[in-house]
Amino acid sequence: MSTFKTTRRVATGLVAAATATFALQVNAGGHGIDLEGKTVEWIIPFSETGGSAKWANFYAPLLSEALPGQPTVVVKFMPGAGSTKGANFFQDQTYDDGTLIFGSSGSTQFPYLLGDPRVKFEYADWNVVLASGTGGVAYLPPELAAKMDGMDATPLQGEDFIYGNQGATRLDLVPTLAWEMLGLNVESVMGIKGRGDGRLMFERGEANIDYQTSSSYLSGVAPLVEAGTAVPMMTWGALDDDGNIVRDPTFPDIPTFKEVCEATPACETSGEKWDAWKAFFIAGFPAQKMVFLPQGATPDAIATYTAAFEAVKARPDFAEISGARLGKYPQMTGPAAETAKASATQVTPEAKAFIVNWLQDKYGVSLN
Repeated sequence: MSTFKTTRRVATGLVAAATATFALQVNAGGHGIDLEGKTVEWIIPFSETGGSAKWANFYAPLLSEALPGQPTVVVKFMPGAGSTKGANFFQDQTYDDGTLIFGSSGSTQFPYLLGDPRVKFEYADWNVVLASGTGGVAYLPPELAAKMDGMDATPLQGEDFIYGNQGATRLDLVPTLAWEMLGLNVESVMGIKGRGDGRLMFERGEANIDYQTSSSYLSGVAPLVEAGTAVPMMTWGALDDDGNIVRDPTFPDIPTFKEVCEATPACETSGEKWDAWKAFFIAGFPAQKMVFLPQGATPDAIATYTAAFEAVKARPDFAEISGARLGKYPQMTGPAAETAKASATQVTPEAKAFIVNWLQDKYGVSLN
């Protein structure tokens, strides 16, 4: 069992790794910043119950140890308005001394991509220092899961489903569109504050279909599966090097939505609906969470945070502890993070138009 209690030997190794990586940044032209005696505030625009909270709380103590001066890193939750409240707040901030960072999620990216009028922020103004991929798992109560014919979801088409939904333009559009493509009758209870609240609705019997991002699934749903009160239905999958959807490396035994769709006659893995679903899946999951410094951040500050996250990734125990808490997904810095940011904040005009029209038809949400 892994732990975050840092022994002197581990701490020494971590500092050495941070120093070595930091030296590379200095040699590349960045002189770095010192955060000794300071407190870094990490804003998460969601409640403390969801996957973003688990992601930030995982990284915060590791980042604290890896940053020069080992500042205290405090996660501050700022939910509201589909995560745009916290993002709009961050947009209004300018770089000062490196003590403010922001954690974005797919549910922040989607309103931006769709032109949600609540969005007052611009990703191009922000400086990415980490991009984290993730996955998602949909699950059912055992009595409903037992009705599936292998991967064919046709026997579920006569059931009435209830789902706790964070908002029409949030990351929840990926599962709700997927379920619609399978021909399922899913009614959304709108406005929950975080996916953790959706899981609690499922546990209380108030919802009978749900999905969680991988970190929340590992911590909150896997125990339900072990207890026999939940059964995984499908994952959203992962992307291979050619952009094809393949099995999620964290859940290789669970079929992907693509596989379930192919096995369900009502569902098609081609055409504009599939293309739109895949485009927003790509925007929402392979670079699902990102850490940013505010606009105006200096090259030294960007180099410092990049080096710190590189040092965290270089820990000898990182693969073990991150796999257990976050799943087996890329944790990207430098140019890879920039590329991930680009893929997460761009979709084709055709995909955007389809989703905008779908949101209007399904929820009466007008974004035109």
